[in-house]
Amino acid sequence: MPSCDNCGSHVSEQFARVFADEHGEILACVNCSANAGIAEEAKRRAQKP
Repeated sequence: MPSCDNCGSHVSEQFARVFADEHGEILACVNCSANAGIAEEAKRRAQKP
């Protein structure tokens, strides 16, 4: 089962297909980010060194 790489919460396969990056990493989910900003938060977290 896929999980958020930021907080470790389990996410659905469908969520992973939509929000995972090209490496399969899920950098934000509904448990650690606002629903409306998941994609933006994932991009921001990916840019951190």
